[in-house]
Amino acid sequence: MAAKTRYVLVGVGNRGTTMWGRELLEGWGDTVELVAICDLNRPRAEAARKMIGSSAPIHTDLDDCLSEHRPDLVIVCTRDDTHDDIIVKALEAGADVISEKPMTTAPDKIARIRDAEKRTGRKVDVSFNYRYAPTAAKMKQMLDDGEIGTVTSVDFHWYLDNDHGADYFRRWHAFREHSGSLFVHKATHHFDLLNWYLGSDPESVLAFGELRNYGINGPFRAERCHGCPHASECRYFFDMEADPFLWPLYGAPAEDDGYYRDACVYREEIDIPDTMVASIRYANRVLVSYSLNTYMPVEGHHIAFNGTDGRIELRQFEKQPWETEAADEIKLIRSYPNEIETIEVPHAPGGHYGGDNLMRDMIFRRGNDPLHQRAGSRAGAMSVLTGLAALKSSDEGAEVSVASLLPGLHEAAE
Repeated sequence: MAAKTRYVLVGVGNRGTTMWGRELLEGWGDTVELVAICDLNRPRAEAARKMIGSSAPIHTDLDDCLSEHRPDLVIVCTRDDTHDDIIVKALEAGADVISEKPMTTAPDKIARIRDAEKRTGRKVDVSFNYRYAPTAAKMKQMLDDGEIGTVTSVDFHWYLDNDHGADYFRRWHAFREHSGSLFVHKATHHFDLLNWYLGSDPESVLAFGELRNYGINGPFRAERCHGCPHASECRYFFDMEADPFLWPLYGAPAEDDGYYRDACVYREEIDIPDTMVASIRYANRVLVSYSLNTYMPVEGHHIAFNGTDGRIELRQFEKQPWETEAADEIKLIRSYPNEIETIEVPHAPGGHYGGDNLMRDMIFRRGNDPLHQRAGSRAGAMSVLTGLAALKSSDEGAEVSVASLLPGLHEAAE
C-alpha cells in the first residue's frame, strides 16, 4: 500500500476547514494524513481542528511548522496577498503545494512563485475546481472535438446573488491590496475557464469597473453586522451569531486578531468595483465579452461559444427563486444544417456540481488527465494577470497588454 501524503493545512477559514480539512480526510483519508494545522489565529485554529475532527498539532509560526513536520504537501488557504510567501517557503522546504485560487495577487508575487518552483523542482497546483464540473468538462470536449468549427468569440456573464455577492464586501476581499479586487479573486475562476476552454493565452484587455451598490453607496453604515443599530432596516444584515459553523470559527476568535467576518458592506473605505465588464482578445484571435455582477436576484452564469459552424450555449443556475433540475442543458446549435441538439449533463455529488470531488480525485488518486484539467502555476499566473490587466484597464481607461505585466510568461511552459 502506497504511503499517505503527509500534508500541512495553512489557513483555516471556511474553505480550509471544509474542502481541505474535514471533507478531504473523510473522502481521501486513505491517501492523505493531516500532520499539522497552521494559522496566525490560534483560537480559530482550535475551533477548526474540532470541526475537522483531527488531533493534528496547531502552529502559529509557519517556519517552525515546516521545520518540525517536513510535510510532502502544503495546502494554502490564507488571504490572497499572503499566498506567495507561504508557497515559496513550502517549496523551499521540499513540499509540493496546493493553492486556493487565486494563486496570488501581483506580478512580482507570480514571479517569486514561478522562480521558487523552478529552483526547487517542486510543484504547485491551483484549485480551479470549475474545470472539473461535469458540464464544463463536456463543453471542453465538444470544443476540442470541433463541434462548432473554429471558435471566434465568446459571451460570458457571471451573476452573484445578493447573499453571495455581499459576502465578499463583508470580508477582506473588499480591499484590492488583499484580493486584487474581484477581477482577480473571483474572476480568476472565470478567466481560467476561458483560457482552458480556448487553449490559448489572453493578449489584451479593455475593461470597466464601477462601485454602484456597496461601499459609499450605502444609506447608512456601521462597523459590523453584530450589534449594528441599522439591523432592522438593512437589506444586507447578516446574523453571524445564528450560524453554527461561522460563529465558532469567526466570532470569539476575532478577539485575537480583530478580523470581523461580518463587517459592514457599506464601509466607505471599500475600494473594489462591484460591477465589472471586460473585452478580451486572445492569441488565437478569439474575442470575449465578459461581465461580473455582484448584487443580482439570481446566482449562476451564461456562456456561449460562437464558431464558424455553430454555437454552444449554456445557462447554468446555482441559486434562484424558482426550482430547477439537478442537471444542466447544453445547447449545440449547428449552422450547416441549421439544427439544435440539447445535451443534458447531470450534476455530480459534492460542491461546485461535483468539481470539488473530481479535482481531489485527480490530485490524490493520480487519475489520467485527457482534458488537461489539472492546473499548475502557469495557469494560475495567467488567470491572475488577466484580472490585473482588467483592473488596470478600468483604472486607466485604456487597453492593457497582458504580457506587459509579466514579460516572458507567455513563452514559458506549464
